Amino acid sequence: MKHGKKYVDAAKLVDRTKLYDTNEALDTVIKTATAKFDETVELHVKLGVDSRHADQQVRGAVVLPNGTGKKVRVLAICKGENEKLAQEAGADYVGAEDMTQKIQQENWMDFDVLITTPDCMGLVGRLGRILGPRGLMPNPKAGTVTPDIARAIKEAKAGKIEYRLDKTNIIHCPIGKVSFGTDKLQENLDTLMGAIVKAKPAAAKGQYIKSCAVASTMGPSVRINPNKFGI
Repeated sequence: MKHGKKYVDAAKLVDRTKLYDTNEALDTVIKTATAKFDETVELHVKLGVDSRHADQQVRGAVVLPNGTGKKVRVLAICKGENEKLAQEAGADYVGAEDMTQKIQQENWMDFDVLITTPDCMGLVGRLGRILGPRGLMPNPKAGTVTPDIARAIKEAKAGKIEYRLDKTNIIHCPIGKVSFGTDKLQENLDTLMGAIVKAKPAAAKGQYIKSCAVASTMGPSVRINPNKFGI
């Protein structure tokens, strides 16, 4: 893959042979983010598990103390009293059959998170083929299927993110924007890593955190010393 001049220049600031402390890694990511927009900073963590086995899945959700810097559009699919609670909690779109039909018939996807109540999972389940590939299917483990819909909406708006393994046993998650600065990004990173460490499956053997790195949207990745996380 051929990179542009800005990326090449930025990559020169990163020592590929070094495992950085988190603070220094985040400083370096901020220095190498030279795009004209406020780049997102992502954390990539490779785990020593096999995601093909159900007892080695790593999945959950966590509220980042400083949010993600992104405005989160929430769709709440619920009925009765929960509709009012969802609106009061700040959901951008609220409904039930009308919303599921809009998604099915118009391929409408103007939302970032879908939150629903257990009694509406029958409705939402029909959307599996559409929502599943986009990572938008609600899940109790992520807190997006819940009887307390107001709380879930407020957490989503405050910067709750879902983490889960991809097919190569890597977790990719945003931890904020370059404009946050090192300290806020460090807080978010520590919170996310704490959740990932706590989610270690009992069936996982050997080294749990194989490697981790941070990178901005357009910048090079900076490797972090995984031993810092104690597993």
